[in-house]
Amino acid sequence: MTLPFTLQQLRILKAIASEKSFTRAAEILFLSQPSLSKQIKTLENRLNISLINRENNIVSLTEAGKLFLQYSERILALCEESCRALNDLKSGDRGNLTVGASQTIGTYLMPRVLALFAQNHPQINIKVNVDSTRKIAKRVLEGDIDIAVVGGNVPEELEKSLKVESFVDDDLILIIPKSHPFALKKKKKITKDDLYHLNFITLNSNSTIRKLIDNILIQNHIRTKQFNVIMQLNSIEAIKTAVSLGLGAAFVSSSAIEKEIELKTIEIIAIENIKITRILSIISNPTCYRSKAGDLFYNELWTLKNTNN
Repeated sequence: MTLPFTLQQLRILKAIASEKSFTRAAEILFLSQPSLSKQIKTLENRLNISLINRENNIVSLTEAGKLFLQYSERILALCEESCRALNDLKSGDRGNLTVGASQTIGTYLMPRVLALFAQNHPQINIKVNVDSTRKIAKRVLEGDIDIAVVGGNVPEELEKSLKVESFVDDDLILIIPKSHPFALKKKKKITKDDLYHLNFITLNSNSTIRKLIDNILIQNHIRTKQFNVIMQLNSIEAIKTAVSLGLGAAFVSSSAIEKEIELKTIEIIAIENIKITRILSIISNPTCYRSKAGDLFYNELWTLKNTNN
């Protein structure tokens, strides 16, 4: 039986769906736009069905296009998987590895993990993707990412198809300026009620990390809506700088403040009877072939955890 499509046509359809533009899809695939359009037209003719809406300069998939895209992504993922498996067979412990991380982990924790892994396995080429937990989980499911470490909650519709393993605890730490009265008095702990008298610096309200921190605080019976938020910034780095300059207090991940602790630019203060923690998770796709490089990285993560316990 002759198939009515080529792998290149599936790649083109996936690129158009992702970019929502023939021009950008052609650019990322290094094709001319006329060539790309001709391939899609050929595919639609062979399947005898329209896959793409082209109305008012807006590109979108038809219902048939959306259905066919699901199968296209699975076919392409299997093709890439088969190449990785054959590569493993040829190259032994050599190979390529694509690792994912949610944003705070990708910025502060993952570089240290990757540096150690690269030192132990210099023959493996590593590519890192940092994005929101949802986007990373989706790419793991699609086979674009081999293994990932995330701090947010994996969406339920993705979690049921993934292997999600609890990895390590990540404490959320309250940091205050060194000039704050609590710091000057060498106060070791404060009460929940003290929180409502602090000036807080936070991430923007639509930030995934901000929502995660708020949810954890609420679970600990802390009324975040009653916080006096004086400033919203768009990065953890900006928040740490603002705190060190004496502008306010903030909750941040413990992995994000190692440099500040070493340089003594901020103070950490505990809250009585409360330890605020989130669980970092390792996610992988149980239906995908895990390369030798993936196995080595997975084992390195667990070795690192056991070493630090």
